[in-house]
Amino acid sequence: MAIFTRTLPLLLYVWVAVAAAAGPSVRLDQATVVGTVSGAVEKFLGIPFAQPPVGDLRLRLPQLRDSYNGTVDATSFGNQCFQQTPSDGPAAATIPPAILLGLASLNALFSSNSSVPQSEDCLNVNIFRPANVSADAQLPVLFWIYGGGFAAGSNAFPAYNGTAIVQRSVDIGEPVIFVAVNYRLHVFGFLGGREVKQAGLGNLGLHDQRTALRWVQKFIPSFGGDPTKVTIWGESAGASSVFFQIFANNGNAEGLFRAGIMNSGSSTPTGDITDLQHTYDFIVQQVGCANATDTLACLRTVPAASLLAAANKSGSVNGFKGLANSPWLPRGDGVFVQQPPQQLAVNGKAADVPFIIGDTQDEGTLFSLANLNITTEPALATYLKSFWFPGASSSDVDNILKLYPADPAAGSPFNTGKANAFTPEFKRIAAIEGDFFQASRRNVLERLSSTHTAYNFLSARNFVSGLGYSHGTDLLNAFAPGDMTDYFLRFVRNLDPNSNSGVQWPRLENSSRLTLQFNDGSTPISVTADTARLAATRALFDLGRFTWRDD
Repeated sequence: MAIFTRTLPLLLYVWVAVAAAAGPSVRLDQATVVGTVSGAVEKFLGIPFAQPPVGDLRLRLPQLRDSYNGTVDATSFGNQCFQQTPSDGPAAATIPPAILLGLASLNALFSSNSSVPQSEDCLNVNIFRPANVSADAQLPVLFWIYGGGFAAGSNAFPAYNGTAIVQRSVDIGEPVIFVAVNYRLHVFGFLGGREVKQAGLGNLGLHDQRTALRWVQKFIPSFGGDPTKVTIWGESAGASSVFFQIFANNGNAEGLFRAGIMNSGSSTPTGDITDLQHTYDFIVQQVGCANATDTLACLRTVPAASLLAAANKSGSVNGFKGLANSPWLPRGDGVFVQQPPQQLAVNGKAADVPFIIGDTQDEGTLFSLANLNITTEPALATYLKSFWFPGASSSDVDNILKLYPADPAAGSPFNTGKANAFTPEFKRIAAIEGDFFQASRRNVLERLSSTHTAYNFLSARNFVSGLGYSHGTDLLNAFAPGDMTDYFLRFVRNLDPNSNSGVQWPRLENSSRLTLQFNDGSTPISVTADTARLAATRALFDLGRFTWRDD
């Protein structure tokens, strides 16, 4: 055993030397980063961009990693941040078989990478670039922020195929570098409460993303990237992250990015992080810190597994109370998110950058599976008043019910007639829940399109059994890659998604509301007007000030 222990460092040295000879390498500060090659794409995986947020650095602002020495092994994914496994999601036994079939197809694509460990020490980036790129290539950068309700997701998910994105960029003559970031989740990255706000430590996951963008500014030239041509792109929670990055720092992007892309997410209908005191107190009690003089300091000393177990007992975006009631969504903290998000969307200053934003047609179906036991209009009215709009009047709730009628043909999945009415209220609830996404997107466009270059899209492609064009189905196009990929890549390169041929994507103007629509069938791309349920989505956005509070 002693002989083996003494021999191991030598074996590791030999292994790294062989890897360096076989694969691509980049000089990073005083270090050599060793990657791998797949066809025409080079990959550098799991590069730490910040100090590990462990021990006394847990629940603190990220510390940028600004120097490297020796050899950095970037041949495999770095740790994933701890994933929440919530206990409040819908039980499989309550879900109709048709929906289970659709869920199975989605889960096969957007599931965690079981081969990659989870850890607090997870702040790393993956870099994909065209092979044989010179250090002075100055390629534009597409910076990917994953979704997962700010409680799950990682840059190691198989669906987020950076290799395919970069390969496609080369194929169409618009080469880019693709960077994918990890950021802290749930209790480690989005803990709320008075103690957190007083310490200035709210929304740490958003700070992680910002720190990674600073890392890109310093180090992406070593990989052949241009730090002045960064586009931030995300889906779901990742898209909301893009929104918060655009509105951070009073709209001063600090040169960290020049454009944004938001798939299925923008502002969240949430309030201030002090509204989450109940969750904070619950976490503190669960891990044995209730009697501590400084509970926040105590949370830094308990095993990570204890915090994770407590988070799993807390709410999630898939729970009965609705996605907006998850305790892990960003909320106003007075620092990074300077106002409650809906107020920020109306009054905040946005960075002067062009952007693409869009939704799938049936955003809400996936999030409404925990509400299948709501089967009557009176029960739905009580539910909305209790959980979604507790400060609203009964007449406000009645108005929403009029705007979203009980007729299944008016519900989501939209345009499916009486089909998919698994309960008398399912399609109605799914329409309301999904239009939280549409309402926030439309507010962003209505407010900013007169001062910003903006492109709007709707994805009605990749129909899923029981769920329609559900949340996440646009990524089957974006990462396949597909025609959405091509539009996005041209936008990253030229700040214009259009080529000299094909369907032209018009800039959004409030007067016409023209949007690019991705379809199934014989007309895969069309230009339509974004007017469906317009009065209803405006009413929903207005009621966002009455969203649930965690008390």
